[in-house]
Amino acid sequence: MTKRLEGRLALVTGASRGIGRAVALAMAAEGADIIAVARPRSQAALESLDDEIRALGQSCTLVPFDLKDGAAIDRLGATIHERWGKLDIFVGNAAILGPLSPLGHISVKDFQELLDINVTANWRFIRTLIHC
Repeated sequence: MTKRLEGRLALVTGASRGIGRAVALAMAAEGADIIAVARPRSQAALESLDDEIRALGQSCTLVPFDLKDGAAIDRLGATIHERWGKLDIFVGNAAILGPLSPLGHISVKDFQELLDINVTANWRFIRTLIHC
């Protein structure tokens, strides 16, 4: 039986837990190789994901970095293009909730972090990955 994602390469952000982890595992079970992105403090969870994906017979590349680091996102896009020459699937799952407060009570720093992770990071990924 052919797997639906056989030969595909997928990048998943927020891959260390929750929805991102579940999506990465589901795609690997369908034959995709995975590039798993998560915060550096999630290294142990990423390594566990790597073990599970390899047990499914797929490759997993771990990329721990902070999504607020736009230059790192750009470097990753260039590396994907250089190493694989393609990217078939992008799942921009990583996000933060931010403070649960009326908008007028949220500090500029907290609001900027929310925008950097939830909006700007995905824009940078799309901009750099379109060349893969």
